[in-house]
Amino acid sequence: MVKGKTSKSVRKTRGSASSNNKKRNLLLGTVIFLVIVLAIFIAYEANNMGGKNVSIQTAKGNIVMEIYPKLMPGTVANFEKLVQSNFFDGLTFHRVEDWVIQGGDPQGNGKGGPGWAIPLEINSQLKNVRGAVAMARGQDPNSAGSQFYILKKDAPWLDGQYAVFGKIIKGMEIVDQIQPGDKMESVKE
Repeated sequence: MVKGKTSKSVRKTRGSASSNNKKRNLLLGTVIFLVIVLAIFIAYEANNMGGKNVSIQTAKGNIVMEIYPKLMPGTVANFEKLVQSNFFDGLTFHRVEDWVIQGGDPQGNGKGGPGWAIPLEINSQLKNVRGAVAMARGQDPNSAGSQFYILKKDAPWLDGQYAVFGKIIKGMEIVDQIQPGDKMESVKE
């Protein structure tokens, strides 16, 4: 008789332990699933910078940049205002060096602008790397207006000092071919 009771008791304990293990495994599986879903969401949001495309038509071909209104709202709003008013159409790339091209000056000599300046806006997610698009400015950090540059080479020494607001997503080979005086025939969203 004692043998039978012990056997039932052991079976009950084993059954209870097995049930607890199943519950623990289910809970662990649910937690792992939620962590994976959260990681996917965070990765998506990190890559989803809210980009919009802007196209620069040149005689050498089309350059397409992606700009980031979510990350650089003030800078992008200024740039879009200029694009929508056809400000850049017909302007030249007045500065061309082995590492950068620059345009957006209505005077064509690097001294002009739209008649206003915007405050410097920085986002640590956006770096001065090959293909980056950023606002050019004078000595005053808050002096950018319409001039912008596109990097042909990484320029980390500019990080934190210039408003990077986009990147080239198509046509870097065109950027590499630009010569001083080449025109932006049209710039459109």
